[in-house]
Amino acid sequence: MTIGIRVKPPPNVNRLWASLAAVLTTALTLPACGGNDNTPQAAQAVYKNGTILTVDGKDTVAQAVAVREGKVVAVGTSAQIDAYVGAATQVVDLAGKTMIPGIYDAHSHFTFTGTNAKFEANLNSPPISTVQTMDDLVALLQQQQAKLPAGAWVTGFGYDDTLIAEKRHPTRADLDRVSATQPVYITHVSGHLSVANSAALALAGITAATPNPPGGVIRRDAGGEPNGVLEETASQLVSKFRPALTSEQVQQGIAAAAALYAAQGVTTANEGAAAAANVAALEQAAQAGTLPLRVMVWSMLETMDAIDKVELKSGKVKIGGVKDFADGSIQGYTGYLAHPYHTPFQGDADYRGFPRYDREVLAQRVLKVHTSGRQSLIHGNGDAAIADILNAFRKAQEAQPRANARHTVIHSQMAREDELDEMKALGVIPSFFVLHTYYWGDRHRDIFMGPERAARISPAKSAKDRGMTYTFHADTPVVPMEPMRLIWSAVNRLSTSGAVIGPDQRVSPADALRATTIAAAYQNFEEKERGSIEVGKWADLVVLSDNPTTIDPTKIKDIRVLQTIVEGKSVYKIAD
Repeated sequence: MTIGIRVKPPPNVNRLWASLAAVLTTALTLPACGGNDNTPQAAQAVYKNGTILTVDGKDTVAQAVAVREGKVVAVGTSAQIDAYVGAATQVVDLAGKTMIPGIYDAHSHFTFTGTNAKFEANLNSPPISTVQTMDDLVALLQQQQAKLPAGAWVTGFGYDDTLIAEKRHPTRADLDRVSATQPVYITHVSGHLSVANSAALALAGITAATPNPPGGVIRRDAGGEPNGVLEETASQLVSKFRPALTSEQVQQGIAAAAALYAAQGVTTANEGAAAAANVAALEQAAQAGTLPLRVMVWSMLETMDAIDKVELKSGKVKIGGVKDFADGSIQGYTGYLAHPYHTPFQGDADYRGFPRYDREVLAQRVLKVHTSGRQSLIHGNGDAAIADILNAFRKAQEAQPRANARHTVIHSQMAREDELDEMKALGVIPSFFVLHTYYWGDRHRDIFMGPERAARISPAKSAKDRGMTYTFHADTPVVPMEPMRLIWSAVNRLSTSGAVIGPDQRVSPADALRATTIAAAYQNFEEKERGSIEVGKWADLVVLSDNPTTIDPTKIKDIRVLQTIVEGKSVYKIAD
């Protein structure tokens, strides 16, 4: 997903059930002793009488957890953990409910999720929102327009041309129905295409004579005039003219995103592809107490040095790897494939999409990140794009060998078996946007990929069979941040029509839970601190209404988050 938040700089993650006997081992329960009698120091909080899915190396199941100073100090049976109860200990009876490690967001766009919800029209179609026709889309934009001052940009996010009755993208003419003089600018659900009305195109100086930028396409009508649809980097020709959000608006967006993520059990969120101003805004929110979660920030090649200079004191914001892009979106026909699309694009039976960068240019970009000692995380949907990414990772390692780099292919949607082999050989992590099988599975099968290739969307079981570490993500706001639906999707691989998309690529509930907790923490070099419920790790914990590893797998998506705890502090609790 390509998303850029323009802001004004602010003023300042086949589970093996362990026997209960394993829970009783001292390797699992390590008392922190105080005094000469070897009695444990009292915990600040004890959670007991539950089903604790620790997601440790043995997938141990416990009954209770003790927390002190934000960290897990003991895990074991309820009777064992009673030894940690003191006069001031908060004792929480889980009453048989399930506790899991906090969800570790392997990839999304945290700030944009909030500002999108607060300040843009929601143009999604069912099952996410309500747009079914072009008239619906225009009406929502008109409603948005009515909230704005005269002359302000009218913006929206999430339209899907394959779900609108007209089965096409909006054009400048459609958006001119909202206003011919006020800029109107909307973004495709993939984040990889946009549409501008006549006023926005004029402001950007886009005419019939404007050439396509590298890595992008200005779509045109039969007469050669821009029709308003902009692919990939062409969107930047217009988006750069959008007025920046104010610092106050960005802070409102951060608070909205934090509330949304916390209610879904996310304890570490991801800011995928950020600028220094984004990082400063997150730090400002953390210091103000309006960011209760931790955020892992990925820079871009162009912003990585500037981001490193942002002073971070809160402990809530951390700088991780560097995000880049090799292609676009398959459902936008901008994903880069080794073989043509199933349904020809604009009548071109040989059309395979296109890369964001020339193969060697991408390799040079990766080399700069790799030689700086940073981790490279590259968006790749089509198998041709993934091949380019792996070529770049391989060349970087040949130029400067580096163990444990944990370079990652974000989405890895159409990764082939041979590409997974190379990922394993290179130590590369595939991060799967497995919700593609739900939201777009039917259309990948019927329109974009055809049945055979669609069955291999997000090939998690193939990665599992190779013993690879892999992660799952939702790429929010492309789709809602719903980790239980994400796990459900990986386990069932059902589309919105109820069809099974690639049954051979299903994984177990325990494996899906691992991919959204400890594996995601590993992807971000945080597996020693987070991602599982183990002594010495931060107490990032989530209480669920049901056990995702034992419930009917088709009902995992209906599991409710009852409470979210970040470093021992409750940041969300459902009303009794």
